[in-house]
Amino acid sequence: MAAVAAWAASTAFSVGDIRRATTSQASGLWFRCTIAGTSASSEPSWPTDIGSTITDNTVVWAAISSVYEDVSVLAPSAIIELFELHLNAILHGSSDVYRFHAGSNADVTGNIVFDGNAYIRLPVQADGFEMRSGGTLPQPTLTIANLDGTMTTLLALVNATTLGNDLTGATVKRIRTLKRYLDGESTADPNARFPTEIWRINRKATETRDVVTFELASEFDLMGQKLPKRQIVANTCQWIYRSSECSYTGSNFFDVNGNSVSALAQDVCGKRLASCKLRFGENGVLPFGSFPGAGLTK
Repeated sequence: MAAVAAWAASTAFSVGDIRRATTSQASGLWFRCTIAGTSASSEPSWPTDIGSTITDNTVVWAAISSVYEDVSVLAPSAIIELFELHLNAILHGSSDVYRFHAGSNADVTGNIVFDGNAYIRLPVQADGFEMRSGGTLPQPTLTIANLDGTMTTLLALVNATTLGNDLTGATVKRIRTLKRYLDGESTADPNARFPTEIWRINRKATETRDVVTFELASEFDLMGQKLPKRQIVANTCQWIYRSSECSYTGSNFFDVNGNSVSALAQDVCGKRLASCKLRFGENGVLPFGSFPGAGLTK
């Protein structure tokens, strides 16, 4: 039974009522009613930031942390740290998911079940998971016990698919919750968690008969990644002409300079806003794949 009831459709709510989404949320948020009313017939798209609000018919909800009040008390329940290793079928030959926990908190000596998933106890040391508002992005390390050769075997299987890969590109999820919310507890709740952190393995740092250490990176800190992925260009449409983004399927044909032509073979878009207006109309809705307002303000 969950610690907090799920949202319900067409239901009267009072100020202060707390509800969770009907499905598990990686954001680790619950929602407090700030304006009383009756909920809509369908579930709203819940916000993912603490403090954000959402209007649900005549109810207004504010996003709150599902664990803040619990960790603020004098003797909070133990924080449980869980890890998931997600393989990539193309890189690693399978899409298997490995779940494990260090078992160091609350004297947990066996496997843990959370949100219906079993996490095996495995000696793990996680360092460098920190929040920064400036400077370089953190590069945490994850050291996993290799006493029984499990990690060496896994690395060998992965390298048979991609030579020298060593699990590079695999996704690591760090999930933190409280012991009282684990499956089997009277207050079990898969939605009560800190926001799930998602990292990728950047490289294997060390491998011995005792341990394997991986260096992790944020998705924003991987080689070859560029943000924003789409460049902000003022006056050149970036859509492929007559593609799904462009959406033009008409029989009015123009050349690259905007002159009318008679055949589809001569039809070439000039990639300008004027080219779009020729095809969709001066006052029509223009699917122009650019940013005409870029550079107009300072």
